[in-house]
Amino acid sequence: MLASPINPSDVNRIEGVYPVRPEVPAVGGYEGVGEVYSTGAAVKDLSPGDLVIPSPPSSGMWQTYVVKDQSMWHKIDKDSPIEYAATITVNPLTALRMLEDFVSMKAGDSVVQNGATSIVGQCIIQIAKSRDIRSVNIIRDRAGSDEASEMLKKLGADEVFTESQLEVKNVKSLLGNVSEPALGFNCVGGNAASLVMKFLRQGGAMVTYGGMSKKPITVSTSSFIFKDLSLRGFWLQKWMVSDKAIECRQMIDYLLDLAQEGKLKYEMELVPFSNFKLALDKAMGKLGSHPKQVLKF
Repeated sequence: MLASPINPSDVNRIEGVYPVRPEVPAVGGYEGVGEVYSTGAAVKDLSPGDLVIPSPPSSGMWQTYVVKDQSMWHKIDKDSPIEYAATITVNPLTALRMLEDFVSMKAGDSVVQNGATSIVGQCIIQIAKSRDIRSVNIIRDRAGSDEASEMLKKLGADEVFTESQLEVKNVKSLLGNVSEPALGFNCVGGNAASLVMKFLRQGGAMVTYGGMSKKPITVSTSSFIFKDLSLRGFWLQKWMVSDKAIECRQMIDYLLDLAQEGKLKYEMELVPFSNFKLALDKAMGKLGSHPKQVLKF
């Protein structure tokens, strides 16, 4: 193994609160990138030195050597940036699938999301921009929100609002020349989810893929009756075991191409494996806000 990130779902698996739990004793880490060290006599498609990622992802990536059947590995371009190869599956692929699977989007359409500073949120902005789809983004009120807003706009965000800026009677009056969003993304819950729904146009859909606030989603009766909104959910792991999973490797190559071209980027911090305790504390928010922690072996 060369590198593997610490994702919230990795921590949830360790805590025993994730819906799918590996048999214990177990090794953590669900995605990553490695270099082929050795192959069995019957292996034909992989050779020592090849760069590979587990596809579909599987537990056990937080270790220096991993042994799995050749069918579990996807060979990628040797020029792929290591930190992006290690993190391309869980967050960027979630963003891509949510943009494609729920509402048919065309150039000039728009999306709205909360949790816009998350890696999924940043990927949604950039993938949408590459397709001429506009984005309306909601972030938390906190120190550094002005800097966060500027960062998102540099990535291609059309509009960025803090939650307090949306305490108005008609949030759609703030859209300017951006069309009413047909599709919304929610990873927070609570009031932040309600704000996403307020932006949605008649017949729009909100897709929930996380619940960082741990607060439930509350929906007004009028949102269902008069706006006919749809509320959906997305879980990458379930999608990966569906019949669509055969498309996964082509999508990963597409996303890695975007990263190589500089059209998909997000901040990460490479941490030596020997410092994993510090990386875990940063990933769990014990030391304030930090970039995505990626263990380097």
